Amino acid sequence: MENKKLGLVILSISALAGIVAFGFMNVLGSQTTAMQCYPTNECQRIESLLGLSHIAVGLISFIGALGIYLLFFSTGEEAILKRLEEEKRMKIEENKFELILKAMDENEKNVLKAIKEQDGITQSTLKFRADLSKAKVSQILTDFEKKNLVKRESKGKTYAVHLTENF
Repeated sequence: MENKKLGLVILSISALAGIVAFGFMNVLGSQTTAMQCYPTNECQRIESLLGLSHIAVGLISFIGALGIYLLFFSTGEEAILKRLEEEKRMKIEENKFELILKAMDENEKNVLKAIKEQDGITQSTLKFRADLSKAKVSQILTDFEKKNLVKRESKGKTYAVHLTENF
């Protein structure tokens, strides 16, 4: 929200500066007309001020665009912090998962990875995905349940397997 307030303030300042700059340019233009500018020192001074005023208008336009960006398009600090916290949480979970996998044999790794890829996978699908027998999958899942890594829910004649809250 602070970016929106800052954007509104910058946009307001830019609008006021623009009004002042265009007023100044209008005064310079009327002086040029009144003097019927010939190549004199006074006319050259007015022309150089008019050139500087064009640069000022460019800067004011840039500041106004910055204000519009901050007001409408800038992501707030809260959103950035929330996204960073979510990324940190996901990385911690991934590291935790990798550490758990290091203590397992290949069959257990394949089963646990398949469960993580498809939460709620059935035991029959898990058997094909891990390329193991029905008995081996059942044995691995029983061990995982004892370690509180997965939970099984009855789904017809088979079970749906979910990772527990530990992940």
